[in-house]
Amino acid sequence: MVRVGAALMWVLASTAQAADGCAMRLLRELGWQVESGPQQGVTVNAGQPCQRASLQQAQARGDLRVQVPEGFDATQREQMAEALLQQQASVCAYAFRLGDATRAAARRLQDNPGYRFSALQLGWIGFGARGAGAQGWQRFRSFGRGYAPSGSNSRALEAFYSGRVRSECGVGRQVAQLATQRELYGDAAFDAEFSAGELSIGTFLTLHDTPSILLGSNAGEFFADGKAVRTAAMGRQAFMGLPGYISHVYDKRYLDDINNQAENFVITDVSEAAAQALARHGGFAHYDALNARIWELARQMPGHGRRRFERLLHERDATLRAALPAEQQVLLARIDALMGDPVYGGLMLYVHPRGVRPLGYHIARLLDRNPRTPFSIELTLHNLHTTLYRRWIDARLRACADGISFNTTRGEKWNWA
Repeated sequence: MVRVGAALMWVLASTAQAADGCAMRLLRELGWQVESGPQQGVTVNAGQPCQRASLQQAQARGDLRVQVPEGFDATQREQMAEALLQQQASVCAYAFRLGDATRAAARRLQDNPGYRFSALQLGWIGFGARGAGAQGWQRFRSFGRGYAPSGSNSRALEAFYSGRVRSECGVGRQVAQLATQRELYGDAAFDAEFSAGELSIGTFLTLHDTPSILLGSNAGEFFADGKAVRTAAMGRQAFMGLPGYISHVYDKRYLDDINNQAENFVITDVSEAAAQALARHGGFAHYDALNARIWELARQMPGHGRRRFERLLHERDATLRAALPAEQQVLLARIDALMGDPVYGGLMLYVHPRGVRPLGYHIARLLDRNPRTPFSIELTLHNLHTTLYRRWIDARLRACADGISFNTTRGEKWNWA
């Protein structure tokens, strides 16, 4: 009898899933575990998915569970699913996919030796001898300050994956953000969902005068959390794909290398220990203070050598460290203690053309490049959890209604038919 009962329950569950509408099916695809029960109302156990390492871990911890009354009809189930898709837990479930997409985009960008960096005075973007048109882009502002796709969106982004292109790190951040959307949607849906103007790249000021989904008229609702106070409270997955920058604290007259006055980034990952430290300290302000203290100690360590602090603090060059005089050994130990905070090793950033590196690498590198100013870290305005999330949901629901299949960045196929 037990085996028959279990088999009957499996058949009933499978039948319910087959009869699900598009919102309920998308809810399941995001990772929600939906069950039916005898209770009168909907029981939701959202849990804390943003604090988990993976969707599988979230499910194993009992997150993303909802029990629906057995008497609910299809309309009621859809209304319930539509409401849950707007909840924070669903945004966290989407953040697992967003993180995968960001990491995939960053890998493709950093693995292209043809995508290089150029100083500001050489123009913000350059497409080499072949020109922009041959690589899928058309110029709408002079001096490399504004381009938009001229054909398919995916072909345009492919230029940065495999073509010969140059830009400074601000455009590098824009490209990483747009490439993340490409990985999230897949090429066919990415081409269909966004207009050319929405994928404009160029100076940040230029984007404000375009339909850009990053900073222009189609960006929609922004989330402002410069020092990551709210993001840190939500948990590690809330950081996935977020844009930001590391910037000099003192005036520009204290800069020695103008081309390294800031490093624009997208966040590709946050370790569990780093996420806990960020939550405990309430975001980035604590680390601005640590950066300033590290800078003060480094200023007391005179010396020469290419990439000296990068080698001392990030590469931990044993020979170089051992050669320091005794008084500098003491200072180095104090810096090591400060940079032992897990955020310096566990907050992973994609910065063009450096690729994916931990925060500590950038702080050490900037001590070499601009030793007369400390640096701070900041998130920029973003719409990943607001407008872009809603657009992604709407696109998936339309695909479901049309019976369209598509591939995600992880290679799995969603077949709505």
